[in-house]
Amino acid sequence: MRGLCPRCGAKTLFASVVGFAPRCRACGLDYSAFNVGDGPAALLTLFLGGLIVGLAIALELTVGPPFWVHVLLWVPITAGLVIGALRVSKAALLYSEYHNDAGEGRQGEA
Repeated sequence: MRGLCPRCGAKTLFASVVGFAPRCRACGLDYSAFNVGDGPAALLTLFLGGLIVGLAIALELTVGPPFWVHVLLWVPITAGLVIGALRVSKAALLYSEYHNDAGEGRQGEA
């Protein structure tokens, strides 16, 4: 969540809210060498989407608020959860790739 470099611990992992910087400004680690891909986004879409829909249905069945209440409630909650969770999941996947020395397309280097 704090965007720390997996090698040196400097706060240089993210260049934007959820976008990685090209490299660490402190130690020079190339973040573009890691392939995080769309896995975190797809997983969050399914998990958080199901959670928010379930909560919205529960609210509708118990309280029955007008539509505008749903919009004012669920849009910011969904956006906040997705951005926060996407940042954490992308960083966790990059950390995992770094610490396990994972690489795309490498075959049995011995």
